Amino acid sequence: MTFHYRYRKQIIIGIVLFLIIASIISFSLYHFLKEDKTEEEPIVLEKKEKKESKSKEKVEEYKVDIKGEITMPGIYTLKANSRIIDVIELAGGLTEEANTSVINLSKKIKDEMVIIIYSNTQVQDFEHTKEIEKIVQDKCQQIDENSLKNDACISSDNNQTSNEIVSNGKISINTATKEELMTLPGIGESKAKDIIAYREANGPFATIEDITKVSGIGENTLAQIKENITV
Repeated sequence: MTFHYRYRKQIIIGIVLFLIIASIISFSLYHFLKEDKTEEEPIVLEKKEKKESKSKEKVEEYKVDIKGEITMPGIYTLKANSRIIDVIELAGGLTEEANTSVINLSKKIKDEMVIIIYSNTQVQDFEHTKEIEKIVQDKCQQIDENSLKNDACISSDNNQTSNEIVSNGKISINTATKEELMTLPGIGESKAKDIIAYREANGPFATIEDITKVSGIGENTLAQIKENITV
């Protein structure tokens, strides 16, 4: 009887035991790794949720009070980077009697800001009560000591008058009133109104050349007024 024959039974039993032990180890290792992976996934999701909530907390909001010739006057909450025009749109838009010629629609809002939209009659009254060159803006900010200060006025940040809207002898096409625009060569009442309407609808001009985007104002008109205007 050879060695192989005598120990074949023991060899077979050993191999079987080895395969059983290997299977048990593989099965245990597979379940261990699977459980470890499932435990890690909620942690990742939780971190994402915390990150998203932190980013939401960074969005600052302001409350502003809008009054006057507006469809739905009241207090509104907007994001901190919003502008006057955004408040007007949120409040339903302007009434037919609204006149925004003394309001800077592109101005960024501030918390607790008061915005007063005047009527055509009120703005005309401002102009009728002007003293030589000191017009509109003083009245726009505060009609009298018993009235609210209008934070939406073009010059309310630095208390400048409309006389000061003219910078270095040049008229700002972004802030000038109709009367100031009409002092420019070739700019009559109709074109002055068109300039104001354009900036109210599209925001401030980026360059003086952008004024040619206004209907009725071309390169010839720009050539006449470019030395007298600024943005």
